[in-house]
Amino acid sequence: MNFRSLTRGDGVVIGAAVLLFIASFLTFYSIDCSGGLECSALRDKYEYNGWKSDLFPVLPAIFLSGVIAAALIVAARFQPADRKVAGIALDHWGTAFAVSAAWSSLWALGGGGEGRSAGVGLILGLIANLAMAAAALLTQKVPALKAPLMGAPTPQVQSPYGTGAHPGYGYPGPGGPAGGSFGGQPYGAPQPADQSGPQQAAAQPAGGTGGAPAGAQAPAAGGSDFAPFWFAVPVNRPLFPEDGGQTPIAELAPGTWYLAVDQRGAALVAQTQDGRRGVLQDTSGIQRG
Repeated sequence: MNFRSLTRGDGVVIGAAVLLFIASFLTFYSIDCSGGLECSALRDKYEYNGWKSDLFPVLPAIFLSGVIAAALIVAARFQPADRKVAGIALDHWGTAFAVSAAWSSLWALGGGGEGRSAGVGLILGLIANLAMAAAALLTQKVPALKAPLMGAPTPQVQSPYGTGAHPGYGYPGPGGPAGGSFGGQPYGAPQPADQSGPQQAAAQPAGGTGGAPAGAQAPAAGGSDFAPFWFAVPVNRPLFPEDGGQTPIAELAPGTWYLAVDQRGAALVAQTQDGRRGVLQDTSGIQRG
């Protein structure tokens, strides 16, 4: 479960759900009376919270609906984008529950009857449900709500290709270049000019310096000039099989570096830390190491 997939709008939904749960234990309707023993007796008898059966269906229509809405909206962030219930996405179900709870809260304002007015539980419940419904409806439309709730730190993971001075192909290790450039030498990169010894000799053609231009490089494996590099995804992305299957074999999560080992058009063949390889079809917004 990667909490970095949550947005600020999801944070509003979670906060509203907590407030709603607290409000369910507070007085829902208050008794309007002048005071005295008789007034105190009336309040003891008729001032109760949303869990009282006499107020049914306040509990399921206002409080439980709101909490369920928040649970569905947040749960949708940790599920594949195509996960649906009865053909409807989880966050869409949550939005419907949130709007229904807010609508029920509004109607409850006029349901106290003579001698009763809205209590603190009803008022807080109304505020929480309105905030939740607004966040559920506007998160994908307002950039301020769509932004990540938690900023992504610099990923720190171990390379599956070993550790030490050269942990992997282009691994963005400490002290390396910032994002956007490679942290190490890609395949086929020229050697520094001041190298000597067997490495320099090996770079020369067998027939002397006249057989090929100086600095010529051997083609990369498979005849491709693709250079593997490390990358991170901005949000959870599914990884599909290399044979073209559409059932994800893994899910790439923000905050972790993955190795791109090949390119297929706009897609990348990526390898996870446990050695699984697959095709990342959606490469929009990825951060190169």
